[in-house]
This record gives sequence, C-alpha cells and structure tokens, in this order.
Amino acid sequence: MAVLRRSLLALGVALLAMAPALASAGSSITVASTTSTEQSGLFGHLLPQFTEKTGIEVKVVALGTGQALDVGRRGDADVVFVHDRAAEEKFVAEGHGVNRVEVMYNDFVIAGPESDPAKAGGTDILQALQRIAAAGEPFISRGDRSGTHAAELRYWQAAGVDITDAGGDWYREIGQGMGPALNMASASNAYVLSDRGTWLSFKNRGELAILVEGDRRLFNQYGVMLVNPDKHPNVKAAEGQAFIDWLISDEGQKAIADYRIEGEQLFFPNAGAAQTSQ
Repeated sequence: MAVLRRSLLALGVALLAMAPALASAGSSITVASTTSTEQSGLFGHLLPQFTEKTGIEVKVVALGTGQALDVGRRGDADVVFVHDRAAEEKFVAEGHGVNRVEVMYNDFVIAGPESDPAKAGGTDILQALQRIAAAGEPFISRGDRSGTHAAELRYWQAAGVDITDAGGDWYREIGQGMGPALNMASASNAYVLSDRGTWLSFKNRGELAILVEGDRRLFNQYGVMLVNPDKHPNVKAAEGQAFIDWLISDEGQKAIADYRIEGEQLFFPNAGAAQTSQ
C-alpha cells in the first residue's frame, strides 16, 4: 500500500509539472506582424519550431506596422511583432500593450536600377534621396503606414525633401506591402526603400540592385508586445507570453540567427539589449 501511495504521489507531481504544457497543447494565438517578417520567410522558419516545442499554433496577420498595431488596439490579436519603435512605445503608453521587448534587427537599403540614373549610390541615405528627388527618377513608396513607410517618411524629412510638394509624378505611393512595392519597382525600374530581409528573399529583381546601404540611420529594430489582457479579456495572455518568452530565449534567438537565404543572415537577434517601455 505504501508503494502504491508513493506511486500515486509521484504521478500527481508529474501531472502538475506537465500542466502548463497540457494547457497549451492544441491552443493557438494570433500575431499581428509586419509584412517583412512574413514575406522574408522568417515566420515559416520560426513558427514550426515554436509549435513543436509548446503545442501552440500561431496564426499570423501580416500587415504594415501601423495596421498591425491597430489590430492590437482592437484586441483582435494576442501579440504584436513590428518595427517602428516610436509607434510601439506609444502603443504601450496608451495601455494597449503590456510591455515592449526588443527581439532582433536588420537594416534598410535603397534598391534601384543598376544604371543608377540619379547617381544615388553610396552610403548616405539622405544624399541619395536628395539626388533621386532632384533627378525626378521614379520612387516607389509603400504608402501603407508600415514601419518601412514611417522610416521612409523620416528620411525624406531629414533630407529636406517635401514629397507632398515635390512636383511631377516621380513619387508613387501604392498602399501595399514590401513584396508588391519591390515588384512594382522592378517592373518600372524605380528606386525603393526595402528592409534587407525581404530584399534577400525577393526573386523578381529584374535590373534592380542594392545601391545605398551601410548608413547607421538605416538600422531597423524589431519589437514584440503582448496585447493588454486587462483591456481585452479575450487575449490569450499565457500563450502569447509563451511566444514572446521563446523569441527572446537562447533557443529562439538562435533560431532567428540561423535563418539564412543563400548563406546570408537576414535578421540579427538582440534580445539582450536594454529594454524599454517596461
């Protein structure tokens, strides 16, 4: 009898230890994220690993950062994973997100026709934009409130170019994601600002090549936040936090670093960096 009691006690302890995993098994979360994480293929690489470890399925809603944050504001996602720090910090300050954690970074580049008719090539993003505007060469803007679009608008402003009063039809806003913007730039031999990850995964380059890179201002940080369950009780807080914790764990960070296309790393984990908006 004593042996039986000890066996039952051991079984109870084991079941208690397994409870979090059992609760997660078969569950799912929705992550609102930027198109670059989806179109670069990163999620296709990461999510199967996370699901295998936790049993939690992840549905991705890929939008521009502004739209992804709006999804979070409505409570229609459990986690937001985007790349516009100012907008992310505002999201948290307004009470829509519980926390902001830095996950990884890459950089932006200017791609354009290899012949570079605007003579924009180099390492200075502001000089490049000034030359494109002065030459009136076609430039494709996402125009979709994404993190990339927000960065592009900041660069134009810093370059002293008023795109609302630039004249001509060289500046074209398309209101679409990074993939369609690259496709349109390729079809029209135009300049375009892209995150490096989506560029590396883009196959329809035509005559486009990277012309501007290496400027420290092109740094592109990604952050992740749990949508506030106090504001939206339907948020799956435990499962969403499990996803965030995995992303910033050694295992998740290694998975991010391991994602490569033709041997080239697309994203660089930096969850150990100082965190903000606690």
